[in-house]
Amino acid sequence: QVQLEESGGSAVQAGGSLRVSCIITNSGKTFSSHCLGWFRQAPGKEREVVAVIDTDDTTAYADSVKGRFTISKETAGSTLSLQMNSLKPEDTAMYYCAADFLECYKSDYLKSMFQYWGQGTQVTVSS
Repeated sequence: QVQLEESGGSAVQAGGSLRVSCIITNSGKTFSSHCLGWFRQAPGKEREVVAVIDTDDTTAYADSVKGRFTISKETAGSTLSLQMNSLKPEDTAMYYCAADFLECYKSDYLKSMFQYWGQGTQVTVSS
């Protein structure tokens, strides 16, 4: 069974930086063959896509985080990361990593679908 486990969530002040990570295990497939993504959900709001990285390392970002967040992956450690800089209070949310065995939806990366999800890690940004 595919398992995703996030870590690194914390409370930070506005303007600060934070890196959250996700380890993917038991996928039965080469890590590099997955479409991977980060999502977030704030209290009272719907879950939204933050960033996506495809099998060929093509990346896509939500407009709200473009230029501040960077998604990356480390194949050797089957690890997906999200570096978050210049954090704002509106970035406060539970952050989830997601994976799928297929390539991302190339017509619109941010509309890619994911089959496997982690439990989330909380990021809180104070003003």
